[in-house]
Amino acid sequence: MSALARTTLALALLASATAAHAADGWFFRTGAITVNPKSDNGTLAGNLPLQVGSDTQLSLIVGRQLSDHWSVELLAATPFTHMAKLAGSNAVEFKHLPPTLSLQYAFAPGSKVNPFIGAGLNYTIVFDEKERGPVAGTNVSLDNSMGLAAQAGIIFKINENWDVVADARWIDIDADARLNGASIGTANVDPLTYSVALGYNF
Repeated sequence: MSALARTTLALALLASATAAHAADGWFFRTGAITVNPKSDNGTLAGNLPLQVGSDTQLSLIVGRQLSDHWSVELLAATPFTHMAKLAGSNAVEFKHLPPTLSLQYAFAPGSKVNPFIGAGLNYTIVFDEKERGPVAGTNVSLDNSMGLAAQAGIIFKINENWDVVADARWIDIDADARLNGASIGTANVDPLTYSVALGYNF
């Protein structure tokens, strides 16, 4: 084999290794995420309509690129605070954390604009319930929830390491509610979330 052929082969192997490394790296993203529950959240205590308010917090995302098209990510955030209203009156303020694990498929890897979709599982941890308004003085609790999640978004590549990601998710969140230990129904939160984040790829 000639020197030119050996050099060409070496460069090809190096390029292949570099591409494999780039397609098998980690990424971290942070930005703002809004959790916007659907307008009809069911009824509690018989026939009292429930409405859960929105909140915006800091998103924290870590993920790994499995191949050019496939990646997996874990969404976390600082705690969300929501006000739940019964029949239009403030009833319970609560916090939650929404860790969500998703498998994603990117349609245009390597492009400046790269749309993607994802699907996975969410586990919502509810805590720090505080009774307000007509239920003040009682003990209201909301159970944790596990459900499916779906996602669609776009990655805007800035350079080799940095990008900006905008996405929307639907999350199935159904939390059983209890008043003084007795079941009073299920809060069907089922929010849409919207986020914009700055990402760094390792």
